[in-house]
Amino acid sequence: MNIDIIRDICKNLPFVEEDIKWGDDLCFTIGEKMFCVVMLNTPLKVSLKVPDEEFDEMINLHGIIAAPYAARYKWILVEDVNIFTRKQWEFYITQSYNVIKNKLSKKKLAGLN
Repeated sequence: MNIDIIRDICKNLPFVEEDIKWGDDLCFTIGEKMFCVVMLNTPLKVSLKVPDEEFDEMINLHGIIAAPYAARYKWILVEDVNIFTRKQWEFYITQSYNVIKNKLSKKKLAGLN
């Protein structure tokens, strides 16, 4: 897995914007809310929002930890990007996108269209 594939998956979702934050983190957002953060330093790491009920299960998988500074919001950090296939990455990124999108206000959602 590489950054180009992660970026492609994120950018194929509707209304996604990308930006560099904190110097070397590539952030993907919907409605100005992050749903995927790619740490650009080596080795590649990716942080995602997961549903509350999946958080404990996910951080018990090899290669995934609770995201520093964001674990209380149920974000994970995938330290080994090769643990998922492309299909799994598509699932988890889309899931994160939908969790964040579903929390946007009606006004913010309307502004996306």
